[in-house]
Amino acid sequence: MAYWPHIYLLIFVLALWALEKCFPKVMERAEENLMIIVISSIMVVSFGQVIARYGFNTGWDAALEFNTIAFSWLILLGMSYGIKTGIHLGVDIVLNAVPKKISKALSLFGAFAAILYGLILLDSTWLTLLGIDTRGGAIEYWSKMYKIGIGTEELRYPLFMQEAFDLRPRVQRWLVLVILPISLAMLSLRSLQAFIDIARGKRDMLISGHEAQELVKENKDALKD
Repeated sequence: MAYWPHIYLLIFVLALWALEKCFPKVMERAEENLMIIVISSIMVVSFGQVIARYGFNTGWDAALEFNTIAFSWLILLGMSYGIKTGIHLGVDIVLNAVPKKISKALSLFGAFAAILYGLILLDSTWLTLLGIDTRGGAIEYWSKMYKIGIGTEELRYPLFMQEAFDLRPRVQRWLVLVILPISLAMLSLRSLQAFIDIARGKRDMLISGHEAQELVKENKDALKD
């Protein structure tokens, strides 16, 4: 098994971590803007398809596949972003019912479980060190798609790109699947950062806690004003 994807992914994670340390605000806006672009592209394509279908009896053949891929990108990017910002919804009744030390231990366990979840889905080969006979993961799957070089079902390169770079008509599947190992690596990184923050007391838990109740309390007198 070739390990060059692991090396490149490690370089990406280290570069991301370094950039966030040096330019936290810029990187935060960049991550948010990327998801905004993905959401906007889904809306534009969907709206355009409605107009094209009902107004001009035509449309883009790859619209459904594009929206499916874009939505999957949004979900995968949102996993790590939700942990980074602490906006994932969760059941925190136990965390709030037990003493703070136990609550902190449970939160640390949750962050550790999220790290393991990301690493196992990324590449489960390392589990053989624990005596578990398994293999596979996002990196291996992406590597296979890269070697095979098959294309997507409907997505096509623009004609000028096909002519300029001598490309095959269909967009390679590995290009749209590259977000899979990247997002899982980011999920593991964000979970590790959350684990450290919880251990240092910078945040209480991995999930959002009683956000709705706090908003109600803050705005309960808004109508009176």
